[in-house]
Amino acid sequence: MQKAVLKLDVNCERTKKKAMRTVCCLSGVESIDVKDGKLTVIGEIDAYMIVKKLKKICYTEIITVGPAKEPEKKPETKPEPKPPVIWPYIPPPCPPPYYHYYGCGDENPNACVIS
Repeated sequence: MQKAVLKLDVNCERTKKKAMRTVCCLSGVESIDVKDGKLTVIGEIDAYMIVKKLKKICYTEIITVGPAKEPEKKPETKPEPKPPVIWPYIPPPCPPPYYHYYGCGDENPNACVIS
């Protein structure tokens, strides 16, 4: 598939129609568009042969020849990766405090010394 853009010097509507009819009859032509004196032809075409045919009708000049743009395919939408789950740091519980009982030297807890 090729796309050729040609500049046509057409003065009247009759010449424009004749140029379009000439290009339509060529083999391999899939679509034609004429805007502002520019003829756009898409298909399996030879731009030189088109210009050769159109020069008999009106002044023709090649502007660009290149590959036809194919319809753009939509890229596959990938699901967005989920952010990793960050668990909050919870420190382990503190051990209970150790109580040290330092009793008095007496064996009798009810003993009391008053001095």
